Amino acid sequence: MIATAWWGRRLARAAEWLTTPLLPDDYLGLVNPLWSASEPCGRVESVRRETADATTLLIRPGRGWAGHHPGHHLRVGVEIQGVLHWRVYSITSAPDSPDGLVSITVKTLPGGRVSPHLGRHTAPGTVLRLGAAEGDFTLPFPVPPRLLLLTAGVGITPVMGILRALAARDTVPDTVLVHSAATPQDVVFGPELRELARRKAALTLHEHYTRMHPGGPGAGARSRRLTADRLADLVPDWRERDTWACGPVGMLEAVERHWAQAGIAEHLHVERFRFATTPAGAEANGPGRVRFTVTGREADAAPCVPLLVVGEDAGVPMPSGCRMGICHSCVARLVRGRVRDLRTGRIHGEAGDLVQTCVSAAAGPVHLEL
Repeated sequence: MIATAWWGRRLARAAEWLTTPLLPDDYLGLVNPLWSASEPCGRVESVRRETADATTLLIRPGRGWAGHHPGHHLRVGVEIQGVLHWRVYSITSAPDSPDGLVSITVKTLPGGRVSPHLGRHTAPGTVLRLGAAEGDFTLPFPVPPRLLLLTAGVGITPVMGILRALAARDTVPDTVLVHSAATPQDVVFGPELRELARRKAALTLHEHYTRMHPGGPGAGARSRRLTADRLADLVPDWRERDTWACGPVGMLEAVERHWAQAGIAEHLHVERFRFATTPAGAEANGPGRVRFTVTGREADAAPCVPLLVVGEDAGVPMPSGCRMGICHSCVARLVRGRVRDLRTGRIHGEAGDLVQTCVSAAAGPVHLEL
C-alpha cells in the first residue's frame, strides 16, 4: 500500500514536469471540460420550461463538482459573444439525485444580458462553468419538527431544493409552504408542488395569487399582496415554526419587521436575491460624480444606480461576478469619497477601501481606482 502511494506521487510529479508550464488537469480540460477539477464545469443535459418566463436547466456536473446542501446557491459562468459572464442561481435539485444531475431555474429578466441567454438560447450540450455551492439558507441538523416556508415569485427556487430533499426522506417534518404569485400559471414548479402536497400528508401548500384571472372572480381588482393578517389566517401557529423566507425585497422587509415585532426574529431565515433600488435617504444626497482614475473616464451617478452599472455605461472595464453582492468579485479600490450600500442604505468608505461596486452607489463625488 505504501509503495503504491509512493509510485502514484512519483507519476503525478512526472506528469507535471512533462506538461510544464501547464498541469495535467489543463490537458484533461481541453479533451473534455467535465474532466477538469481545477475549473469545474457542467454540461446541460436538458431544458425544461416551468412558466412563461422561468426555465430549468438540468446540468451534469464534471469531476470538480463537490456537491451541495439543500438551499445552496452557486455561481454559473456562461460565455456570450466571447465574454464569460457569471451569475448566481439557487440549486433547485436535491443532493444526490438518482440521475446525478444538478438543476438551476432561471427567470428571464426584461433587458437582462445573461438570463435571456440561459433561459431562451441554451441548448442541451452547452457547457457552463460552475462555482462551488455555498450559502447559509439551509436547514440545520436535526431538521426542526415544524417548518414554515414563505416564498414569492422566483423566491421558490432555493426552497424547491429543500422541499425535494425533504420529500426524499422517510419522515417529512410538519411543513407549511405559503407561496405568492400573480396567477396559478405563474407558480414556478406549480404542478410538482401540488403533487407533493397531495402525496405528502405532512406538507401543506397555500397558494396566494396577487392578480386574478381576467373574467374570473375578482377580475379587475387591484393586486393584493400577502399581508400579516392573511398569513395568520393561513398559518395560525406561524410563531411556533422555524421559518425560511425568500422573495422580493419588499416582502422580506415586511416579514423581518413582523417577526421582530413578535419577538421571534431568531426563528426567521432569509435569502435575498436583489437589493432595494431606492434605499432610504438616497434622494437626500442627490446625484454623484464618479471618476475612474486609471482610465480617466468620468460619469454622473444617480443615487440608486450601482457603481458597476455606472462604470460599464461609461465604457470602463469593470470586474464583475454574480452582480448581487454574494461572490465579492465586483470590487474596486476607493480613492476618494464615500459610497452607499444599496442593501442597507449605510454610507461608508475610506480611501483605500475595497468596495463592492454591484451593491454600492455614489454618495456624492467618488474616485475609483479603475
